[in-house]
Amino acid sequence: MKISELQKEIHRNAIEHGWWEDQRPIPELLCLVHAEVSEALEAYRKRDDEHMAEELADIVIRVMDMCEAYDIDLAHEITRKHEINKLRPYRHGNKRC
Repeated sequence: MKISELQKEIHRNAIEHGWWEDQRPIPELLCLVHAEVSEALEAYRKRDDEHMAEELADIVIRVMDMCEAYDIDLAHEITRKHEINKLRPYRHGNKRC
């Protein structure tokens, strides 16, 4: 299945389960993504690899749902950003991580 098809299916499922009765604000949705990231970190800290993998999937699901709701072509944006990243110098900005 293509990313664009999965994005639509994920959003349709969220609608069917009552999460989009009203338009949800982007700050709320970003906080939910952040919550999933925090859950993944806690699973990692507890050495619970299976749960961490599930939380990583939840992060992507939340992002796809938000993108479909706000008419963002995530596949296009991933490809576009990947091309930009390929042109960046090694450890650009001399950052630690």
